[in-house]
Amino acid sequence: MVTADEYQRHLHPAVQATARLSASGRIDQIRADRWIGYPKAVEAVDRLQTLLGWPRKQRMPNLLLIGPTNNGKSMIIERFRRQHLPRTEPDREHIPVVCVQMPAEPTELRFYTALLSAIGAPFRPRQRVVDVERLALALLGEVGVRMLVIDEFHNVLAGRGETRRAFLNLLRFLGNELNIPLVGVGTREAYLAVRSDDQLENRFEPFVLPLWEVGDETRSLLASFAASFPLRSPSCIDGEDMARYLLARSEGTIGELARLLTAAAVAAVESGEERINRKTLTMADYIGPSERRKLFERQLL
Repeated sequence: MVTADEYQRHLHPAVQATARLSASGRIDQIRADRWIGYPKAVEAVDRLQTLLGWPRKQRMPNLLLIGPTNNGKSMIIERFRRQHLPRTEPDREHIPVVCVQMPAEPTELRFYTALLSAIGAPFRPRQRVVDVERLALALLGEVGVRMLVIDEFHNVLAGRGETRRAFLNLLRFLGNELNIPLVGVGTREAYLAVRSDDQLENRFEPFVLPLWEVGDETRSLLASFAASFPLRSPSCIDGEDMARYLLARSEGTIGELARLLTAAAVAAVESGEERINRKTLTMADYIGPSERRKLFERQLL
């Protein structure tokens, strides 16, 4: 008979207690968001922390966090944001890190509206851009913002001609006016957007999250995943052959890899196998991104 200690030994200490839960309780834990602190992610968070503590000066350093879709960018930003949550002081609310999503069709008015929404500010419709800009800048100063994170930064390219140029000018203006670091988050197209403006390109340092490849870092990542799922038997998924198989199915992004491993861990609990292996990976309710696209396209015909 397997004792509780024996089926906890292979798990991360923070997860060991959850191995005692019922099957449904453990499946809930498996499906919950989890932070895997692989080296590149930790380096990114550390870089953001350095920028947050940068002394105010006329030209602040900025960062461009770039990577393929579903490759961990949003998880890094969310991890950092949770380390610097808003706090209420006697006379005001303090929001050190403000995160805003670039509108799909960016204009100055839409961006400032999204910015006001991100800090929970009331907004009257049909205001002039200059009035909304003045309000946004005043409120950002009042809440003590020290960093502005702009997700979906590549949407800048959706603007055309004068609209795009006006928006790039807006980003330069924000950096100069607020004297805080700006962090752009997006795909490769985000870098192309910045590169189209010489002044912005010189201000934004790229930080790239590449696709995963078979190697020591990937094997370490897989071992961390295995230790984070409350399964009662060890999952030996950090070998080279298994890493190659998992990356092929997930197509090299950490988001898809997490989705695949989560589905396999659920199958491991439901089947009683209690480990991630070839059997539970086959049973997993998961289809890779290319196959999902093919299925969708076939449904459209």
